[in-house]
Amino acid sequence: STPRDKSQAKKTRQHDTPAVRASKTMSFLLRHGAQKEGLKMRKDGYVNVDDLLKHPKMRHMTFLQLEEIVKTNEKQRFKLIFEPPAQGNGESSVSSWWIRANQGHTLEEVEVEMIQVTDPAQIPIAIHGTNKEAWDHIARQGLSRMKRHHIHLAQGLPGVSGVISGMRKSANVIIYIDVPKALAAGIQFYISANGVILSPGNEQGFIPPEFFKRVE
Repeated sequence: STPRDKSQAKKTRQHDTPAVRASKTMSFLLRHGAQKEGLKMRKDGYVNVDDLLKHPKMRHMTFLQLEEIVKTNEKQRFKLIFEPPAQGNGESSVSSWWIRANQGHTLEEVEVEMIQVTDPAQIPIAIHGTNKEAWDHIARQGLSRMKRHHIHLAQGLPGVSGVISGMRKSANVIIYIDVPKALAAGIQFYISANGVILSPGNEQGFIPPEFFKRVE
């Protein structure tokens, strides 16, 4: 990202509501920072809610507030599940709840369940949104997964019915991926729990420009 991007991001953070700040903290902990921050994470990406709420960065949040963030997050970034202990009496307690990020992890050992795309008809549209500053670089080398496990694609433009996540609303360059051609070349695609299309790219972690159908 450019210095201008970082400055803009800082201004945005300053105007974030408490709920948005909490959501961003949760995203960091559940996608990237669990190990360094001392949070025990299961292989499927879930962290115990009781442990999360005891973390110093989350100490001001209650379970009800966390539950509200999960329910109202417009991109459905998180999944909350209830798993009563095997020897328990079935009563609800915070320690019986688990939370994970639906995608976007950089933690190597995390394997979130996804649906593998085997037929291009499963994802008629696969697009990636970026900005004009980044496009020059992408046009030369392709889309990169960078430090994440996957390149993120959307099944339509933001605001289109049924499209929840996969692209920033601020994107002003839209890249349409030729999914049939990419699948035929061995590039894999998956669909996450919140409908984001994920691809590890080729062996180098890229979807090369030859698989761009068009750019708008």
